[in-house]
This record gives sequence, structure tokens and C-alpha cells, in this order.
Amino acid sequence: MSSPNRRLAARAALLALLVVPVWGCSAGTEPGPPGGSGEGKPSPSTTGTGREGLGDIFVGGRAVTGSKPSGNAKVPYRRTYVDGELYSAVTGYRSTAFSHMGLEGVYDGVLTARPGDGGSGVGDVMTTIDPDVQRAAGDGLRGHKGAAVAMDAESGHLLALVSAPSYDPSSFAGNTTADAEAWQRLTGDQSKPLLNRALREAVAPDETFEVVVAAAALERGVYTSVDENTRSPLPYALPGSGTELPSDPARCRNASIRTALRYSCRNVFMAMAVEVGQPRLVSTAKAFGFNDDALLVPVRVGRSDCPEGDVSERDAALIGTGRGGVTATPVQMARVMAVIANGGKRVDPQLVSKVVRADGRVEKPRRAVGAHAGRIIGRRTAEQLQSALKTSASGAVAERDGAPGALIAGRTGWVPPARSYGDESSAWSISYARSGQGRLVAFAVHVGDPADRVDEADGARPAVRVAERMSGAVAATGG
Repeated sequence: MSSPNRRLAARAALLALLVVPVWGCSAGTEPGPPGGSGEGKPSPSTTGTGREGLGDIFVGGRAVTGSKPSGNAKVPYRRTYVDGELYSAVTGYRSTAFSHMGLEGVYDGVLTARPGDGGSGVGDVMTTIDPDVQRAAGDGLRGHKGAAVAMDAESGHLLALVSAPSYDPSSFAGNTTADAEAWQRLTGDQSKPLLNRALREAVAPDETFEVVVAAAALERGVYTSVDENTRSPLPYALPGSGTELPSDPARCRNASIRTALRYSCRNVFMAMAVEVGQPRLVSTAKAFGFNDDALLVPVRVGRSDCPEGDVSERDAALIGTGRGGVTATPVQMARVMAVIANGGKRVDPQLVSKVVRADGRVEKPRRAVGAHAGRIIGRRTAEQLQSALKTSASGAVAERDGAPGALIAGRTGWVPPARSYGDESSAWSISYARSGQGRLVAFAVHVGDPADRVDEADGARPAVRVAERMSGAVAATGG
């Protein structure tokens, strides 16, 4: 068990990425029309009824998929991929022997020409992914197990979607012995490379959930300001058990939300969750996107959960620090940060900007970007949390200068310490940045490495590095 000072040295007063000037194109800019180069890649002129092969998935105006003759009359083309490992969480896979998944499955009717359909040809799918932000996330996660998401907070466009470890979908795209062997290796791999962790793996969000608890307390009038003292004794005993938790720093006794976020005071958020009450906390969590079974991007997203129903005060207190049955996917935590960054308004994430049919018709994605926009918390609540999180970031960096795991140049706020769950640690980072042209980009990173590789004092560093890489890519490219 770590000492209070050690916990303080590693934990976040929860991450807000400091506002960083960015020059160049807007973070919400859609990918251009088809026109990339590469082996087996169609040009715009080949789109339509005269085109052979499979339709393609595009990133930043370049096809990251292709096709080649398979030699099989029933399935005449085999899928190929460019940078398959980098984009597998985006494209999914298409295999002659093992079906299809992800965008390949959702848009199967667009990407393939069915026998007997009159030779109508194939279309293409344009994604919202920014190739530079995607590569920054992929490079940062190399050698780790986890996921990273970058999301335009105003449009919902997903700019990066990475899951690690990844896989090359080309390795089992056909129906040969080699394809079968590759599939068996992947399905038997204990690290589950075929799992899209960014969209589908929901784990305890730990202290990153404290921002939802704080929003609930402000929205429900439990506290009127992030600078008002809270009612949070120290040490804190779990209700109904009498068990006293390891002491938070003395400054956490009755600390304000601003101070509690800065030092991630568990006693404050446990007491606050009980004060807010489980029904009202669940209502706020749902507004942020928790407990949604139907979210499509248009690939289905796994459910992030905030327990409903009869919950004991003990469990309600644990929920206040992102435990007690709370789970979240990385894309869900990006949504949380996007709401705060966007002044309290929520838009749903979207991976596809448009679909180009074989006849040239352009269709918006199945779930149109911005269609589900709406204010879920008051502007004043959002602005207060923005202020508190920026204080946390700037103060945290100053205080930790030279300490193990310290962050450099004030570009990123602190993150919670790595937590151990059996043989695996869990480290989170949530943040946001603003471009020079005013686009807001939210980031969420989760890293779950083997516990024996992690020191609690700086176990969150890998998650922070990934967030910094993505924010740097946004700054360099304009988003």
C-alpha cells in the first residue's frame, strides 16, 4: 500500500489538457474524396459500375484497404490492407474464411458487389480519422496493452481510434492454410489482439470518474461552486463498514472540488457520491453516455456502466471513485471530457463522415454527426469544471517538477495512479486541447499492463505519453 505522499506524487487531480495553440486546418475537417495512391487502390475515376474488386475504406483521402484476385470463382477478390495493424480498430477485418467485422461488416453491402445484383459495382467509406493523430496514438501504445481515442468535441468526429496489441487483418484475409494458422494464433493469444479495446473493453475508470461525480454535485445543487468547502471528513470510513481508507493528504479534509480534483481526494468524492444520492448520480452519468446499450459509431460500442437500482451506501461511496461496479470504455471517457470541453453539450462519436455509393451518390452515415447534440449540464457547471481542471493541470505540473513521473512543459494535467487488479495494472488519462482555429479535441487513453511492469508512482506515465503524442499531432496538423 502506498503512502499518501507517494499517491499524491502519482495521481491526477484529473486531467485537463492545457489549452494549446494549434495552427492549420480545423480539427473537424472531413477527409477528402477518394484519391489516395497505393497498390490495389482505386482512384476516383474507378468508383462506379465499371470498377473491379472490393470497395475501400479511406483515411485522410487515402485508401487503407485494397483487393486482389483470389483465384476463387465464388469469392473472386481477397482483401488487402495498408498499415493494417495501425488501422485495424478502424477498418475491422474481412476474411474469405472468417467473415467480417467492424466497418467491413457494417458496410458490407457498399464494399462488395453481390452476384445477381445487376453489376451495380462497389462504393467506398470515408472515415473521420486523422492519419497523423492515429499514428501518434499507435506509436505511443506500441509495447503496451490498452487503447486511445481522440474525438472532436463539437462534431463528434473520431480522429484516432487505436487498440493494442493490434493485428494485421491481411494475415487471415484469404482461405489458405496460412490464413487458418494466423487466425488460430490470434484467437489463442491471451492478450486478445482481436478485441477492439477502444470501443468494446469497459473497465473501471478509477478516479477519472470523479469529474462525473463533481458535475452531478454542481448540477444538483449539492454544492454551488468548485471553490466551496465540501463535507468530507478525514480519515474517511466507508458507510456501513467502519473501515477507514488509507488517509488522503491533510489538505483533503473538507476540500473544495477544485482542491479535490487537484489532489484526487478520494474522501471528498466518496462522501460526495453519497450526498448526491445514487439515483441522481446515475441520471447524470446517463446524460454523459453511461448505460447506453445502443450506441453505434456506426460500429456498435460496448456498454459503459454506472450501477442502478438498490445500491448500499458503501457501494455508492466506492462508485464516487470509479469503482463499485462502474465501468467505461475509452471512447466513453473521451465523451465525458468532450462534454466538459464543449461547454456542457454532448455530441455522439462518429467514425464515418460519408459513404460514396457505386453510382456516385453520397450518403451521410447511418447516425448523422451532431444529430444527438444537446446540453446535458449547464454552461456554468462546465466552465467551473474547466477552470478547476486547468488549475489541477498547471498546479500539478509545477508541484511535481522533478518528481518521478512528472510531466514536462505543462502540456498535460495529472492522471490517477496505476491501480492493480490481480496480475494487471490499470492507468487512465483524459484530457482536451483547443486548436488555433477553435476546434476542441478530447482524448482518452487506457493502459493495462502486467502489474509487475508497473511502479505505482509513475505507472500512469505510458497513458500520459500517448495523450501527449496525440495532442502534439493535433498541434502539428491542425486537427
